[in-house]
Amino acid sequence: MEHNIQSVDVKSMSKEQRAALLAQLQQEEKDDRIARRETYEALRGEFMHEVKAKMTELVTDVKGFRDWLEKETEGFTAVMKEYGQVKSDDQRSYTITDGDFRLEVKSNKVKGFDERADMAAERLIDYLKRYMQNSEKGADDPMYQMAMTLLERNKMGDLDYKSISKLYELEDKFDEEYADIMRLFKEANVVQRNATNYYFSQRNPENGVWTRIEPSFCRL
Repeated sequence: MEHNIQSVDVKSMSKEQRAALLAQLQQEEKDDRIARRETYEALRGEFMHEVKAKMTELVTDVKGFRDWLEKETEGFTAVMKEYGQVKSDDQRSYTITDGDFRLEVKSNKVKGFDERADMAAERLIDYLKRYMQNSEKGADDPMYQMAMTLLERNKMGDLDYKSISKLYELEDKFDEEYADIMRLFKEANVVQRNATNYYFSQRNPENGVWTRIEPSFCRL
C-alpha cells in the first residue's frame, strides 16, 4: 500500500482520480480489517474447541471417579460391618487411614422440599414483584432484594433449605398472603435425603501434619 502511494503523484491527479484512489485505499483497509477479524475468529473457535473437548473429558473422568468411589465405598462399608467396626447400620460416616493417605466419608441427612415448594416459590416471586412495584424504593428495596436472594437455587436446581428457613423470619415484615406462602413452604418440607461427601488427606512425612487434598480445578 505504501509503495502505491509513493509511486503516485497525488498533486497531478484529477479530482476524480483522487476520489478513486481514496476509495481504493478505504477498500484495502476494509479488506485488511475483515481478514484480521476472520483470523481472530478462527483462532478463537479453535481455542474454544480444544478447551471444551478437554473440559468435557475431565468432567467425564471426575464423574467416573465419583461413581467408582461410591460403589467401592459401599462395598468396603459392607466389609467393615462384617468385621464389626461399624457401630450400627445407620453409621455412614467414618475415616479410613492407610500409611500417609486418608479418606473421610461423611454422610448426613439433608432436608429438602417436595413439589409444593416450587408452587410456593412461584407465588412468592409474584408476590415480591408486586411488593417491589408498590415500594417507594422499587427494586432497591432491601427487603425485596433479600427475599429474592434467598430464593436462589443451588447448582442442582434445588431450593436451599437454610435460605428458605430465613424467609420464615421475615413474616412480620409482610402481610397475611406472605404468611400463607410460608405455610406452604413449611408443608413442603417433608423430603429428606442422604448426602455423602468424600474428603482426601495426605500426611507430610517431615512434620506429620495432615493436609487436605482437594481435587478441584479452582483449588489447584
